[in-house]
This record gives sequence, structure tokens and C-alpha cells, in this order.
Amino acid sequence: MKIAMLSRAPNLYSHKRLKEAALDRGHDFDIINTTRCYMNIASRRPEIYYNGEKLPLYDAVIPRIGASVTFYGLAVLRQFEMMGVYPVNESVAIGRSRDKLRSMQLLARDGVGLPVTTFAHDPKQTEEVVKVAGGAPMVVKLLEGTQGIGVVLADTDRSAKSVIEAFRGAGINILVQEFIKEAGGTDIRAFVIGGKVVAAMKRTGAEGDFRSNLHRGGSAAVVKISPEERSTALRAAKSMGLNVCGVDMLRSNHGPVVMEVNSSPGLEGVEKATGKDIAGMIIEHIEKSAVPGKTRTKGRG
Repeated sequence: MKIAMLSRAPNLYSHKRLKEAALDRGHDFDIINTTRCYMNIASRRPEIYYNGEKLPLYDAVIPRIGASVTFYGLAVLRQFEMMGVYPVNESVAIGRSRDKLRSMQLLARDGVGLPVTTFAHDPKQTEEVVKVAGGAPMVVKLLEGTQGIGVVLADTDRSAKSVIEAFRGAGINILVQEFIKEAGGTDIRAFVIGGKVVAAMKRTGAEGDFRSNLHRGGSAAVVKISPEERSTALRAAKSMGLNVCGVDMLRSNHGPVVMEVNSSPGLEGVEKATGKDIAGMIIEHIEKSAVPGKTRTKGRG
């Protein structure tokens, strides 16, 4: 098979592992810098050019689109979809997961467990927002934040109000969520491939940091998840429409709650924590699923 990966960082652990796994299984594998692509949006003849040359027709594409180029990256991925190339994750599904507000609304619609989450436009409604979220401590999140950046823990109602008013006064969109104290600075990432949870790890934040992101100095260890956590992860992936994703959950007193569904989860932490060949599993999923024109949305939406 001919497989392309959209990425601007070919030397990342995850991307080197995916290439290695594909080559080991006898596939051709090209890493394409997303922002160097340009498209001919012609009626019934969609084409993609890269470094001045027309790209060949691939069997599958693995989108590893950086958050800072989401808009352009999804446009390139839609072009691949319109050409009939099988995407590991579809453009519409990635778009859902990257929009924190939209993803929370979709998860809530499908009955997936969530922390109490509020959203408002007018900074004058700050007191009501704090009240609905259950009061301090609470978490304030930028809608555009990634890897733990733009996440603030407000310890008191007064500090929460100050943070919310500051962000909204600057025209920055935020979500306000209840703080799950009983999680103790840890979360669970369940790795979903093709409708199955293939691995899970517990991430613990660095000392003094409530965020458990590995990019922020957190650590990872293998963990056994409950049937309810497994079900929650699978339903979250299905809500987003993602074939491959990392579902981040907290263990609350009222069951697992989903914090985020990541459409481009890193492989290093989960592979080293569990000893599993996650990259190989992703390539195996492509082998089983890559059928020309199989994209459900075909670039629409």
C-alpha cells in the first residue's frame, strides 16, 4: 500500500514509529508537510500538489495535523478525501474534536459522562457561570488551548471571577468546568483504534501541577480500566467519529468523566508505559479498512 502522513514534524517519536511500522509491514510511506501542499479545486478532478509536483494517488492518509494549522490541514485532508483516499481520521471528525465547545456538546448529546461545563459570552454573567459550575475550585480553559496550555485552576470564587472577566474582557472564548478534586492530579488516557480500546495509561501531573499532560512534565504508567471506563471511551470516540484517538478521562465520584478526545494522540507515553506496539496496530487498522472512497463524509461538513 501507498500511505501518506500529513505532518510538519517528521522527527517526532510518534511519526517515526508510524513510518517504521509501515515500512516493516512492506508499505510505501511518505511524510508530507501539510502547509507545503496546495490544491487544484477543480470540478470532479481534485488534485494536490507538493513542492511543485502533483501528488500520486495514495491508498490511505494519516492526518497528524498540528493544532496551529488545523484550518489549512483540514482543507488538505478534505482534498485527499475527495480524491477517494482513505483517511485514518476524517476531516469532519477531527474538526469536531478540535473544537472544545462543539465536542462537549456532542458528548453531552450522546450521554457521555462529563464534568459540569459552562460557557457564556457576556463577562457580566460571570457570577452566574461560577454558580452553575458549582463554585471554586474550578478549571478555566481556553477553547484553543492544547497540551495543557491555557488551562487555569481557580482556587476561590473571587479568583475564578477575575480570571473569567480577564479572558472575556479580552474577547477570548473560554469554558469553565468543575474541578474533579478526587482525581488527585491524575487522569486516564484510553487509546482507541477501530472501535476497540487497545491500551490505557494513567497520567500523573508533575509535583504541584494539577495538569497531567506528559508535555508538562507528567508521568505515565499502565493501568487497568473498568468496564464503565472502557464503554465511556468507546462512546466518546464514536460521538466524534474518530477511528484512532486518545480519550482522556478523570475518575470522579460519579463515574468516569471525559475531559478531551484527542484526534492526534502521542504514541511515546502509551507505548513505553504499556509495552504495546500501538503504531503497528494503527497500520494494521489501515490494512483492514483502507478501501478507496470509503470516507463516510467524503469531505463534506
